[in-house]
Amino acid sequence: MSKRAQRVQDAAGYLLHAAPWRETSLIVQVFTRDHGVVALVAKGAKRPYSVLRPVLSAFQPLVLSWSGAGEVKTLTRAESAGIRPLSGRSYMSAWYMNELLLRLLPREDPHDVLYDAYDAALRQLASQQPAASALRRFEWVLLNETGYGLGDDPPDFDDPRQEPGLRASLRDRLNELLGRPLLTRKVLMELQRY
Repeated sequence: MSKRAQRVQDAAGYLLHAAPWRETSLIVQVFTRDHGVVALVAKGAKRPYSVLRPVLSAFQPLVLSWSGAGEVKTLTRAESAGIRPLSGRSYMSAWYMNELLLRLLPREDPHDVLYDAYDAALRQLASQQPAASALRRFEWVLLNETGYGLGDDPPDFDDPRQEPGLRASLRDRLNELLGRPLLTRKVLMELQRY
């Protein structure tokens, strides 16, 4: 990527992870349709009256603008693009999807098909439909989009009889890719500190 300053306006995206940086700022990792996973500094986002503070929420669609030339850009604007009310088990499933995206995608590598699959999975989780079919469909698209697909035709993700075999197959493939088991529980426990 060029070292020239890049300015992006009104990119559709989702917040994947936020970590404190300095006294009043956050380092956020967002997943956007046209730019992939991007690291951004949200200056002043921890201040009580910051306009970014209520907007930067995980699993909610956002419209983002940023500029910068380095690996970490500067967030210049963030607006909500809707509300996805998740509850209960849906949160665990959504955090799992975020962890997969953060671990498997290189920075600034756009995957519009994967973005659409992530968005569809969040919609399904928000509508209180079974999480299993949403997760398996997302995992399937993730593996295929990153070049690690199973090479088969997509199964019927809504058929509960196929769930145990499909879950084991996708889990083994993901663990093989990562070289170690996913640490979703550990990540969730760390996030509770913030």
